Amino acid sequence: MNQIIMILLISILILVHEAGHFIAARLCGVRVTRFGFGMPVGPEWKLFKWKNTNFYIHAFLFGGYVAFPDDMDNFKNDNKDEKIDEDEVLPSDSPELYENKTILQKLFIVSAGVIMNIIFAIFLVMFCAAVFKQLPTSMQELYVNKVVNTQDLKHPAAIENYEFIKQNKIFSNIQEKGLKKDDKILKINGQNIQSLYQLRFFSNNSKLFDNYAQDDLINQNLEKLKKLNPNIKDTIAKDTKIILPNVKPEKKLNVSSKTLKGLEKYKADGTKLTPEQIKLRNEIFAKKTFTTNSETNINDIATALSDTYKPITMTISRNNNEINLDNVIVYNESGQFGIELKVADIFMETTTPKSIVVNSIKYCYNTTKLMLEGLWQLIVGKISADEMHGIIAVIKIGGDIIASKGILNGLLLCAMISLNLAIMNFLPIPALDGGHVMFLVIEQITGKKPSKELSDKITNFFFALLIILMIAICYNDIVALITKKF
Repeated sequence: MNQIIMILLISILILVHEAGHFIAARLCGVRVTRFGFGMPVGPEWKLFKWKNTNFYIHAFLFGGYVAFPDDMDNFKNDNKDEKIDEDEVLPSDSPELYENKTILQKLFIVSAGVIMNIIFAIFLVMFCAAVFKQLPTSMQELYVNKVVNTQDLKHPAAIENYEFIKQNKIFSNIQEKGLKKDDKILKINGQNIQSLYQLRFFSNNSKLFDNYAQDDLINQNLEKLKKLNPNIKDTIAKDTKIILPNVKPEKKLNVSSKTLKGLEKYKADGTKLTPEQIKLRNEIFAKKTFTTNSETNINDIATALSDTYKPITMTISRNNNEINLDNVIVYNESGQFGIELKVADIFMETTTPKSIVVNSIKYCYNTTKLMLEGLWQLIVGKISADEMHGIIAVIKIGGDIIASKGILNGLLLCAMISLNLAIMNFLPIPALDGGHVMFLVIEQITGKKPSKELSDKITNFFFALLIILMIAICYNDIVALITKKF
């Protein structure tokens, strides 16, 4: 049911966008011959006709368009068997043709969909602010509700081997560090923690065995191995007894604020372990000696020894005092601290007309800024294309948000999608509104209009690319659903 609500909300956004083009065209005296809901692919049905405009719905719902009499030549070529109404075709000198309008009028018509999406998003946020008297920020406060009982561990070196951790399902040494109920988590490694995602990011990427070993620690362990075993060579024969150095932690995790916001992909520091090195690591972890069961290499042993854990400094607030818990260690494979949390969203109050307007604009500004930063990180390659998701993910996540957090968050997500549609549609890519603007700007600067044949070829080429991109994004969404990524 919640997913159906999200489909309806997204459908409204598409109609709003196309209504912007429709209204602008009518204001400029351009006849709109067709208003289509959905992409003009596959079956279509004519709904009704109103003031020379035929309204259609298409089987592929996610999309929309408005068509002018100028477009009818192409339409006739693509749909030879369909009847074209007489008022859908106008003489070349008609003032109702889009092509006979000024550059400024054309820019207004082309940009109107984006403008309408922005106006609608602001209106929707203001509506939520007025009705619910508050707007969420992107920040959360994290409080300890319960510390899960774990084994009392002093240090990994005291553990016989990795199997001890696995069998006892040990989370971390956080209980030993004295964390208590109602403690507020402020910082990890000196960086402010303002969401559950950020806390999980640190625990997941600082945990014991992340399958990466920092290069400087590999070199240190290599030197220690050679000192402890002066007679061994680079290649070590089977059944050779090796004295192992004590477990040493890796450097603390230190990442940028953009990574913590999810705007930059995290890249693990160091060398990725091979399957053989991972197996070796699990066999030798925290042991003082090790007898090789096959021929191996001293560099492999040094690398296996160096994939340990990254100690964490957690700053908490207790009775208005800040306390640092040093050398917190996460042992659990899933990256769990072993604490149950209370998560409180931070809201902006919108109880007065001024606060409604100011905080709504602030909300839209911050959301747009975040999306632009994310788009730029994607363009420069700091976010992987695998992280791109589309309509399937939006419907699934949106439905989950409505179910867990209520209609307020669902409506605000709808506003965010409206802003995102505005941004994406205004990119200077042929086949999008921004591409049409680009052609008009070129025409204004050069005084020459690109030939219709050339512009059609470029537009069709990029339209095909967009279809391919949509298919790829849908694939990402389906994989994410199957693997329960969201």
